[in-house]
Amino acid sequence: MPVGTVGAVKSLTPEDLRTINASIILGNTYHLYLRPGMEVIGAFGGLHRFIGWDRPILTDSGGFQIFSLGKLNKLAEDGAHFQSHLDGSKLTLTPELAVQIQETIGSDIHMVLDECTPYPATREQAESSMRRSMRWAARCRAAKSREELCQFGIVQGGVYPDLRQASARALMDIGFEGYAIGGLSVGEKKSEMIGMIAASTEVLPVDRPRYLMGVGTPLDLIEGVNLGVDMFDCVMPTRNGRNGSLFTSLGRVNIKNQKHRLDPGPLDPACPCYTCKTFSRAYLRHLFVAGELTCLRLFTIHNLTYYIELMAKIRTAIENDTFSTLLSEQRALWQESN
Repeated sequence: MPVGTVGAVKSLTPEDLRTINASIILGNTYHLYLRPGMEVIGAFGGLHRFIGWDRPILTDSGGFQIFSLGKLNKLAEDGAHFQSHLDGSKLTLTPELAVQIQETIGSDIHMVLDECTPYPATREQAESSMRRSMRWAARCRAAKSREELCQFGIVQGGVYPDLRQASARALMDIGFEGYAIGGLSVGEKKSEMIGMIAASTEVLPVDRPRYLMGVGTPLDLIEGVNLGVDMFDCVMPTRNGRNGSLFTSLGRVNIKNQKHRLDPGPLDPACPCYTCKTFSRAYLRHLFVAGELTCLRLFTIHNLTYYIELMAKIRTAIENDTFSTLLSEQRALWQESN
């Protein structure tokens, strides 16, 4: 899912996203609540009409953003107390308000409010944090009023497998349309992340979507699928693209490197995107070095196309029973590239 934090995937239009076959985008409850605010979004009948997007939208609850505010936030049983990063005003986000905001947004899939456990955390800290998230999840479920919208619970528990599984079971007891795995890619080792994904998917039901939040690299995606994950989001393809770091079938490309100055070839000969079909590496490097805004759009189109095409290849490989071959190829490509 391309990330459109404030109702826009940076540098792209909805038409760009449809052209590259994005079927769903992600918005951010925290940021949309602060700006433009629920009065504006509500006046348009929801975020879809406000931004001109006719496909599904998923919104996170804002818990991770409040977690990232550090000293500007304080968690209590009633909810998260925080200061706006825009004007410093003091606000409180309760589980009930998180649901109300997301139902006003009209998110086809919305997330429960959770507490993102910091890393590192002691077992006691991780369990206390997880239990609060489960209590908040129950309150979010009770507050849900729009039956046509889906609500996902979020597995927490730090890097403790038994806490992850206890969290998954608690969410299943409440009952949700889908389940997410949160609180990862926050500083833990890659092996720890893989272990927590495996512990979670071992318990989560196979007939409901599993969503790994905020992850990650192309290799992370296919490793996640190998462990039973269905959905992903990450700012990596868009953010890296704006910084000239591009994902290709040949590995990662740093477009500002001098070796591309006279290269007449496409960024990725295997890529069907507008950028690769139209421009040379030399021209793309020139745009980036010159600080031309056009390159932000071209690089974002390419990186998102790469990610969306990779997911399509994964689906096809699963259908054709060739997933293990694709997994081996991707491991060799990205372990060597990294």
